[in-house]
Amino acid sequence: MTSITPKQRRRSTRRSKSKWIQHALRKHKRGALHRQLGIPEGETIPLSLLRDASKQSGLLGQRARFALNLRKVRQHHGKT
Repeated sequence: MTSITPKQRRRSTRRSKSKWIQHALRKHKRGALHRQLGIPEGETIPLSLLRDASKQSGLLGQRARFALNLRKVRQHHGKT
């Protein structure tokens, strides 16, 4: 059994707390939700369309729900 040193534990918890959203964004393809909804990447996705898409199953629904959650995170931290 391998043991984790305190230094390794501090490093892993520090990274997971401070940069958790960067790790979550890495696995998502940039612009995929725009392409699936047929909206050009420069334009914002209307909230009503995003809510409707979040009710669907599959990858489209997952991407729309993730976008809604990111929107909440941005509003919570004062960025619009």
